[in-house]
Amino acid sequence: MTLEIDDAGIAWVRMVDRTGRNCFHDRFVDELLRALEDAAAEPRARVCVLTGLPDVWSGGGARRVLEELVTGARSPYDLTLTRALLDMPLPTIAAMEGAAVGGGFVLGFACDIVVLSEAARYGCNFVDYGFTPGMGATRILELALGAPLAAEMLFGAACLRGDHFRGRSLINYIEPQAEVVRRAQSVAMRMTDKPRHVLELLKRALNSGKRRAFEEAREVEALMHTICFARGDAAAALRDNYPDSHASHDSHDNPRKNDDARP
Repeated sequence: MTLEIDDAGIAWVRMVDRTGRNCFHDRFVDELLRALEDAAAEPRARVCVLTGLPDVWSGGGARRVLEELVTGARSPYDLTLTRALLDMPLPTIAAMEGAAVGGGFVLGFACDIVVLSEAARYGCNFVDYGFTPGMGATRILELALGAPLAAEMLFGAACLRGDHFRGRSLINYIEPQAEVVRRAQSVAMRMTDKPRHVLELLKRALNSGKRRAFEEAREVEALMHTICFARGDAAAALRDNYPDSHASHDSHDNPRKNDDARP
């Protein structure tokens, strides 16, 4: 994880775990939380832009973390990234130039403004692993994508190209990959001359509905996880379907579920 506050007042938080494909494990989560805290504590900062690797934004939960969830060694409430972004006092922009799946996809939509890449694939593959979605996905995606498209992604675990979302969702921008970070920077620059206390007050007001929806979702999602994990077959589904390696940005995708449809 890296953090840079530029001269304009943009806090750039970059997720750069190439070996782990920006999957969530304890060190990754700790460093991201610390970077967000440090960005919020910097008086010069006015807005935070969260970026990933060029080919992958985030691969979601690391295998060991998911195994611990399935076996009960880890509580779903231990996954605090969504809440941390919702609680971030500064406006946040997700510059998602690379692919994102599962919790990695949800992470982007915990931000206030989202920029996707036309060509990258995005999906929510929780059900492929034998359990229901987490991290607030059941409500966070409904708010961002609309209920029908969110249901399609969550029920079917489809991985969709970014241009599939154009005209079908409430996503702010869908750009060519090379333009994603530049678009995020352009949007951020409009905020850098604003009084920080005004931005913080507005963020709190605009985010209140999403924050309530997230907390409601976490309660329901935790109950669904308890039921799924009690059946005993989630561990086998996870073992059979989680990729052994992250050799490509589509490593979490089931190719039978990929959708090349255009608007």
